[in-house]
Amino acid sequence: MRADVESLDLKDVAGTWVSAAVLQRQVTDRIAALADLAHTPLFFGRLDYLHAISEELAEGGSGERFYIGRRHVHDAHGDPMVIDWRAPVSQPFYRASRTDPQDVEKRRRFGYTGGELTAYEDEDLTDPAETETTSALLAAEIEKPRVGPMRDIVATIQPEQDEIVRADITGTVCVQGAPGTGKTAVGLHRVAYLLYAHRERLARTGTLVIGPNSSFLSYIEQVLPALGELDVAQATVQQLVGHVEVRGEDSAEAARLKGDARMAEVLRRAVRAGITLPTEPCVVVRGSRRWRVPTYELIQIIEELKNREIRYGAAREALPQRIAHAVLLKMEQGGEAPDDRVQDAVARNAAVKAVVKECWPAVDPAKLVHRLLSDPGFLAACAEGVYSEEEQAALLWTKPARSVKTAPWTAADAVLVDEATDLVQRTASLGHVVLDEAQDLSPMQYRAVGRRCSTGSATVLGDLAQGTTPWATASWPEALHHLGKPEAHIEELTKGFRVPEEVIAYASRLLPEIAPGLAPASSIRDLPGSLEISHTPDPDGLVEAVIEACRKALDHEGSTGLIAADDRIPRYAEALAAAGLPYLTPGTETSAEARLTLVPASLAKGLEYDYVVLDEPAAVIAGEPDERTGLRRLYVALTRAVSGLQLLHSAPLPEALR
Repeated sequence: MRADVESLDLKDVAGTWVSAAVLQRQVTDRIAALADLAHTPLFFGRLDYLHAISEELAEGGSGERFYIGRRHVHDAHGDPMVIDWRAPVSQPFYRASRTDPQDVEKRRRFGYTGGELTAYEDEDLTDPAETETTSALLAAEIEKPRVGPMRDIVATIQPEQDEIVRADITGTVCVQGAPGTGKTAVGLHRVAYLLYAHRERLARTGTLVIGPNSSFLSYIEQVLPALGELDVAQATVQQLVGHVEVRGEDSAEAARLKGDARMAEVLRRAVRAGITLPTEPCVVVRGSRRWRVPTYELIQIIEELKNREIRYGAAREALPQRIAHAVLLKMEQGGEAPDDRVQDAVARNAAVKAVVKECWPAVDPAKLVHRLLSDPGFLAACAEGVYSEEEQAALLWTKPARSVKTAPWTAADAVLVDEATDLVQRTASLGHVVLDEAQDLSPMQYRAVGRRCSTGSATVLGDLAQGTTPWATASWPEALHHLGKPEAHIEELTKGFRVPEEVIAYASRLLPEIAPGLAPASSIRDLPGSLEISHTPDPDGLVEAVIEACRKALDHEGSTGLIAADDRIPRYAEALAAAGLPYLTPGTETSAEARLTLVPASLAKGLEYDYVVLDEPAAVIAGEPDERTGLRRLYVALTRAVSGLQLLHSAPLPEALR
């Protein structure tokens, strides 16, 4: 297929050089999409149907046997050899069962090692009396060592995951998923499915994956290209709202107040604070005649624009046209016959411009937020009845700057600038947005994301038990309200595939304290001995014990993650170097030389390792502003392991884990 595209002769095909350039770009992109991916087999399954499938449904094929793969592959005659996993005919590969065979006689799974076909497994779906069993190849694929960035799960998607992946694009889906249930992979595969089913629509409107940090985005960045999707943008919330340079840091209380949904009303008032009503008429001179718009008429025009609640900038652009229209009416009454060109000329008249500048001044969003956070009087006027005096004092910068460039902007401030920017000029909407680790967003951050999919849809992924910010989401209905998608459908994934049962059961002891409303997750993987807890009475000897645990973990195949409290990372960096153990930072691809990653607890969310060595849970808890947030951070760290977790401590463990 790639050779066919490369052999295309584009000479004299396009009428202009622009069309030729566009066509060449499309051909180049197509060749890139058809590139071979090392160790990524084209097909992973086969369906043998009881009856023939129509040619249209089979993408041009006929018969009753279909190979299922990551992308569509056809032969020299155009007949399909491999069916894209997203095609309708492929759906029974994920959903058919002995109780509901969906006209499938046999399902075959293929096993690969390093890109080589090494095994296959058949499942006869025609005998409902046989008991359902877990596929050995499916289990082996899930347990395959984690080396490098995140892999796709296209060969192991489960029925409940497939329902979310193939949900209609018109609706927003919220997925509450316990650790190891595959919610991140589901979100990424949903993007790939939507691009397949609605490619033309999303090509116009765009798609975006939003993650919690750059390390996480680096970890997942290879999933969509492996599925043939090369043009999906990725960003963090902070990158989306990068209107100002962040150089400061808020206290937990200030960040919570700035992230509160009440700030939206304060900013709305601030943006409109400069609007004033005229005290004099507007007199427009054209030639030898003067046209007068009385004060009361100007007031009516301005009041009407204020009451319509349209964007501030749009209203400011409309105001001179409305005044000019009033002048044109007077011209017509005076016997003239003005046209649209006259109205545009009047709108540009100096007298009209003076009224607009005086009554509806231009607003610079960054300067506005700068004034709001540095001017107590202005903040008090805008926050009256919304924030108390004590809260207003916490919102203000401790050291106000004289200019926008030197201001101590924080991450929360940048979100406020984004809100103000949208109040002035509407933010462009994308077709679909995937928001991962959503439980950590503040209401104002939800609003920032919601603006980017106001006319599109979203897939919201998260786990309330893993919320580790002072403003962490309390409930999904509340979060979806701030996102602007209150009608979203909420799905819950509780069956784990990544974390061993022994580990997830141990971590779930914390749920009554950190998320009382959530049901504990279970795992299909029972690995006896996957959890080991070691107590070292001497705190000075703990570092040595942790290094030795890392050394033993590296004897196993796959990746190892050493997770420690952020303030203990420098100590372990020195200890690993002294021990001669090379290590990586989160998001860096592992290699034969370095399979150990030193992970600050604050960056562990969303990552996974074959073996995890967890240092001093008490220090992880103490690194957070309060105990509940600390326990949630610990819950995250406990659930990063795929094959084994070794917990080492000298200080007492939390009561629930003793």
